[in-house]
Amino acid sequence: MTWLMVALGGALGSVGRFGLGQALARFDAFPYGTLLANVLGSLVIGICAGLFDAEQKSRPAGLFLMVGFCGGFTTFSTFSLQTLELMHQQAWLKAGGNMLLSVALCLLGTWLGFLLGQSLRKTG
Repeated sequence: MTWLMVALGGALGSVGRFGLGQALARFDAFPYGTLLANVLGSLVIGICAGLFDAEQKSRPAGLFLMVGFCGGFTTFSTFSLQTLELMHQQAWLKAGGNMLLSVALCLLGTWLGFLLGQSLRKTG
């Protein structure tokens, strides 16, 4: 059951990332789809980390969301490749902006999600 939950979450996360990328493909001068997927995935994993206790994180729902969905939805390898491509194009400002925005916004998303998850745990 554990493996199935991770696989299902990963499949849904990957399809979600692909759909988001397609929806934002018209903005191909900057990888907005990848950035948004990473920020949203960071927010979701932060919510789960704040909401779930240690035991819940290793149960099917936690594995489905945190390992499966977030693992399939977030795109660090894609982010790295797109940043490298921007560097090869000598688009230094875009490459630097992508790195700075990705790291800063994903950390912010994870922190905000964690705080939200903790507050949901206290009220629930």
